[in-house]
Amino acid sequence: MLRSRASRVPRTPLPGYVVGVTSTRAARAPLSSSVPDPVRPVPVVPAPAPAPPAPIGRIPVLDVSPVVEGGRWPAKAVVGEMVPVEATVFREGHDAVAATAVLVAPDGTEHTAPMVDVAPGLDRFRAALHPDVEGEWSLRVEAWGDPYATWAHDATIKVEAGVDVDLMLAEGVRLFERVLGDASVPARRPDDARTLADAATALADPGRPALVRLAAATSPEVRDALDRAPLREHVSASATYPLRVERTLALAGSWYAMFPRSEGARQLKDGRWRSGTFTSAARRLPAIAAMGFDVVYLTPVHPIGTTHRKGRNNSLTALPGDPGSPYAIGSTDGGHDAFHPELGSERTFKAFVKEARRNGLEVALDLALQCSPDHPWVAEHPEWFTTRVDGSIAYAENPPKKYQDIYPLNFDDDPQGIYAEVLRVVRVWIARGVTAFRVDNPHTKPLEFWEWLLAEVRRTNPEVVFLSEAFTKPAMMHTLARIGFHQSYTYFTWRNTREELAEYLEEVSGPGGAYMRPSFWPTTHDILPPYLQHGGVAGFAIRAVLAALGSPTWGIYSGYELVENVPRPGVEEQIDNEKYEYKPRDWAAAEEIGISTLLTRLNEIRRDHPALRQLRNLTVHPTTNDQVLAFSRHLPAEHSPTGLADTVVVVVNLDPHSAQESNVELDLVALGLPAPQPDDDPWAPTFVAHDELSGTSYGWGSNVYVRLEPWGQVAHVVHVVHEKEAP
Repeated sequence: MLRSRASRVPRTPLPGYVVGVTSTRAARAPLSSSVPDPVRPVPVVPAPAPAPPAPIGRIPVLDVSPVVEGGRWPAKAVVGEMVPVEATVFREGHDAVAATAVLVAPDGTEHTAPMVDVAPGLDRFRAALHPDVEGEWSLRVEAWGDPYATWAHDATIKVEAGVDVDLMLAEGVRLFERVLGDASVPARRPDDARTLADAATALADPGRPALVRLAAATSPEVRDALDRAPLREHVSASATYPLRVERTLALAGSWYAMFPRSEGARQLKDGRWRSGTFTSAARRLPAIAAMGFDVVYLTPVHPIGTTHRKGRNNSLTALPGDPGSPYAIGSTDGGHDAFHPELGSERTFKAFVKEARRNGLEVALDLALQCSPDHPWVAEHPEWFTTRVDGSIAYAENPPKKYQDIYPLNFDDDPQGIYAEVLRVVRVWIARGVTAFRVDNPHTKPLEFWEWLLAEVRRTNPEVVFLSEAFTKPAMMHTLARIGFHQSYTYFTWRNTREELAEYLEEVSGPGGAYMRPSFWPTTHDILPPYLQHGGVAGFAIRAVLAALGSPTWGIYSGYELVENVPRPGVEEQIDNEKYEYKPRDWAAAEEIGISTLLTRLNEIRRDHPALRQLRNLTVHPTTNDQVLAFSRHLPAEHSPTGLADTVVVVVNLDPHSAQESNVELDLVALGLPAPQPDDDPWAPTFVAHDELSGTSYGWGSNVYVRLEPWGQVAHVVHVVHEKEAP
């Protein structure tokens, strides 16, 4: 991680580092003869050709989603995720039109759902489906004419008005003959078949009054039966688009970041430090698991260079015993595939992984593609770096900040060699038990490299998850997601006001959720935003609630439990930054502060409520106080693993210093509840609201009053108790 922070981070953070100059020269040694196997050659990717023209079809289907760049890359989903499928569907004239969403599983099995016109007059249709296995899926939308709906509409108007009564009923009889005899209609449930047969009989009976015959053919039971297995004509399919379905962790999980060298580190009597090890770090794993985290993420564990080693707080002079930055990777002890000898060995690392798994944790590792001047690659492959006109190798910079201890890779001179070596390194760590990688500054490497690398890893290890640490401009951040990164850091860290947060929550849960999955982090080991510098314990609690419940994936950096909020003057990072020194902590003090208790409860709530493990199901609700934010997540029963609807409403006081009061105007339909009627009292209780933080239950209606205090409860996290759940 190679960024500095100004006192005020812009809404669009700056890119990462650029290159500078160092006086250190690379010793030129023979190129390494080791070639990783198996590694396919780096492909030459042709420029994408335009899609061939296609006829519009009898019934047009336009603007299908989720589709990424016209299908150039697959849209994303995970097993059990509610995937909204939309399209614009219309036709000439006034005949009824309908649409069906189709997901095709890897084995060719089709999952279908009827689409609903969600924007009458704009012809926008929507349905939701959830894939049930991992793999390469596809999706399409089928538009079709609905002769039953056309007849029912016209017949109801004319028969009730006494116009063309016999003709309309006769046309209905003929229509029902098609309904019952068309071999293209899907097999019906026995009760539906009986319902339709009885309706056809009644409709054809001239001894009954016309309105009775019409009513029999247009009853709710008949409409439901035809919704399940409709008579379709002029079926027109959209193009078929790719959909990649991955395991749940690609969308939803709780991450805990740690420096393993700090866990168990201690200062000796002579002032020197003894590093923590994988063995001592493993002793922290039960506590991390007890807080409900799913992933323990380790900063780089490789040997650290000594040339231009940085001292405490990024000083240019390292004192004896200063451990240096773990991002200055490589020494005579090895490079990216090696362990820092003070941390341990392959045996103790694998023991760490085994202990993590025993506690229900997966292990993620930082993938930082940069080198110290002492890295073996510098001597063996000088062409992998930028050489300046004076013969020196360029070091990393983010002006005015300089990183003389780090050399960025240059992918232009030998991409074949770099690609192959990085893939070999990644596979080494996968073989050691790593199942996720947090990638440092991916926006400073070529996109075509990442597209290739991620595809290669997916080919052999589709279970491995890659988190993009790309605090950069939107175009780069989004394109990294499009080409294959499973998750991305976001701008959440710098969104503070109700307006900013509401806008950003809606943005990341909107159409972009088809390819970019957000990961919300209140802080990182590089970033301590002003809100948390001044917000105290309440500020840390508020941001934890927002991160944990505003995104399916969230994470904290070790020490968050202790409210570590003292900045280094002039920058948005902590004083005594752990990147440059050992930082053992008194974890017993975390219990007294209470943040660890809150983190545990938030992760419990996330596990109890499947709605919180979805992305594209968020609604922001209006409040009358700019210091109070309200949003909800709703999962309908048909998409819930429990078979019951799941709805959670989150109301947060954004002010860490003062109590705030507000009215909240709840959209009941968005909560899966009946819409209020015009004569209803909006303040009258209409549902049970159970607060998952306090354990208290309330009677809430479409309007509610809340008061939240930073020295008490900073948020309501309300489970909406639906009828089937009520005692």
